[in-house]
Amino acid sequence: MNNDSVIRVFYLSGLNETMHLRLVLFFLSLQCYCIILLLNVSLIVIILTDNSLHEPMYILLSVFCFNSLYGTAGFYPKFLWDLLSSLHVISYSGCLLQAQVMYSFACSDLSILAVMAYDRYLAICQPLEYHSIMSKQRLAKLICFSWLTPLCIIGTNIFLTSRLTLCSQYISRLFCVNWSIVQLVCFPAQTAISGIVANITTIIYVFHGVFIVWSYMYLIKTCLLSLENRSKFMQTCVPHLISLITFLGTILMDVMNMRLDSKALPQTVQNFVAVEFLVIPPLMNPLIYGFKLNKIRKKICSVVIFRVCK
Repeated sequence: MNNDSVIRVFYLSGLNETMHLRLVLFFLSLQCYCIILLLNVSLIVIILTDNSLHEPMYILLSVFCFNSLYGTAGFYPKFLWDLLSSLHVISYSGCLLQAQVMYSFACSDLSILAVMAYDRYLAICQPLEYHSIMSKQRLAKLICFSWLTPLCIIGTNIFLTSRLTLCSQYISRLFCVNWSIVQLVCFPAQTAISGIVANITTIIYVFHGVFIVWSYMYLIKTCLLSLENRSKFMQTCVPHLISLITFLGTILMDVMNMRLDSKALPQTVQNFVAVEFLVIPPLMNPLIYGFKLNKIRKKICSVVIFRVCK
């Protein structure tokens, strides 16, 4: 039986316990989203309009910010609409699309961080070969890899989920994710193939994380031996490390919350844990890179001074 003929909409119950605060949450969320848009778009524009910033590290940073815009666009508009509505529903296809965006955003973030780690490894450990290895063509291929691979992998997972027969329309979250949809399945035996693909996906991105951690451990070991490398590491790698720790921390908390099914926690706490990766990294990353990387900080200061003087 076609799943579309059985379930056409899902009901999201994540806001049920906080409806008395919905106007406060609406204005806070709207303000948060506007700041995310402002910070990330500003950083992208600064990098794209300044020829001195057309280097692999800064291009990857602009890709990182663009991915934040992509991920948050999959959550905030729908969430803001729900805060103004008394009925929180999402269409079946819309739910699958939102799950695709949420998961591909998270996986792309990890892929981009892996490419950034590789870029810093080459810049510090192989400075003479850096520009020949990290050419424009290779950079373009790595960027395509960091975007297209997660889209295809997560798309496969979502397609398998769309083939499942579901017995409920109620999702106890603020937004749709694949795990929440799979939990609604009528016959657990149906999830065998999707479970295998999900485990393979997990292994792939765990290896991404292992590669990133190994890269920075090797960089730290190398930089301790040289004062010049130590200075370069503090300038360019510390922002990456902070972004990595922030991202992994927020994602792990959400995964643990979903997999452990923490019903004992208040709904408000569960909601906060669920949206952390859509609030903290997109807000923090532009600020961290903007203040820590010298070229970007100088460009921001020059723009601000010019506007004030004008």
